[in-house]
Amino acid sequence: MDLIALRRRVARTPLAPVAAFPVRFAAVARHDARVVGRSARWLAGSREHTNFTYDLTPRNLEHLAWWLSGITGEPVQQSRAYIAEVLHDDELREHVRTATADSSRRGLADRTVRFGRRVGWYALVRSLRPERVVETGTDKGLGSVVLAAALLRNGAGRLTTIDVNEESGYLVTGRYGTVVDRVVGDSVTEIGRLDGGVDVFLHDSLHTFEYETAEFAAVEPLLRPGAVVLSDNAHDSDALSTWAEATGRAFSFFDERPAGHWYPGDGIGAAWRPADSA
Repeated sequence: MDLIALRRRVARTPLAPVAAFPVRFAAVARHDARVVGRSARWLAGSREHTNFTYDLTPRNLEHLAWWLSGITGEPVQQSRAYIAEVLHDDELREHVRTATADSSRRGLADRTVRFGRRVGWYALVRSLRPERVVETGTDKGLGSVVLAAALLRNGAGRLTTIDVNEESGYLVTGRYGTVVDRVVGDSVTEIGRLDGGVDVFLHDSLHTFEYETAEFAAVEPLLRPGAVVLSDNAHDSDALSTWAEATGRAFSFFDERPAGHWYPGDGIGAAWRPADSA
């Protein structure tokens, strides 16, 4: 009896789980070894302690382009072009490097500039050409300057970014700061004080179902026709999908895949009214 035939015979017996254990153990060990290796390299080479930055895999960027095309209705080639545009924006990268080096918080930030899923934020703003973007959760301002770069390329539009921490947003300076209004305070309260409409809303503050839902309720009366609502880290909560269903909107989720990083990635949730139902 050859080895293959023996394996098939064993697989049909009560001994199958025992016989398969070494194979299963080897698969887990290979996976864990990769994660441990990446984690060790990151601990030695990175300074970040939260809001980790990384590049996306080439395949993940392609999936992102198709995801964006489904939301905006633009050809996927255009989405790819916008993604490439921000990935090759040397002026933006140099600004982030310089502002990071000049910041008092530089000990907790990496000098290498990586945008991750934020390239999707950029491409969406380039496609939609919004008059007003509202972001909650500024942190150091990496996402804010990425959004500002898209608005500057568009030649119109402003970003309002809200954070409860008065020390947030240290990257929002120079030409990027010219299209950004920084607000310090509780995001639900500050959204309620906004004047005018909102074309793109991005939740990236406290990722609990209750707080995220409160932000959507606060911004809903301000949303213009065709507005897109985004939730960063949408894998943490069902708030956006629940709100989208309750308000008659479509929902979609982009699952982020970091390249060569121990962190498994986050994602972007999007809710919008399709053109034929607006």
